[in-house]
Order: sequence, then C-alpha cells, then structure tokens
Amino acid sequence: MPKMKTHSGSAKRFKRTGSGKLKRSHAYTSHMFANKSQKQKRKLRKGAVVSSGDYKRIKAMLPK
Repeated sequence: MPKMKTHSGSAKRFKRTGSGKLKRSHAYTSHMFANKSQKQKRKLRKGAVVSSGDYKRIKAMLPK
C-alpha cells in the first residue's frame, strides 16, 4: 500500500497541539471590522480546538 498523502489545504488550516488535539483559527476575521464589536474581534484572535464531531474527519486528512 502507498503512503497516505496529507491534504495540503487542511495542513495549512490545522495544527497539532502538544497533547495531540487539533487547533484551528476562527472564521470572520478577514474584513468588515467596522461592523464587529471590539469584544468580538478580540475573541476571534484566539485559536480554538476542533470539535469532537469534526475531529475524526479532519484527522483522516492529516495522517502524520
């Protein structure tokens, strides 16, 4: 069997944490900041952990 290829789009969007969880960034961060509150913009800066429902699907795209 050949090796599994990494999904390059997923590799750019997700990183592994030290404990092996998958980290992601938030959506809604590219433009139209005048319409967003300062609180919303501040919370969007932080990363988030991939939810359990999506974890299995995303993990398959990142074999390493």
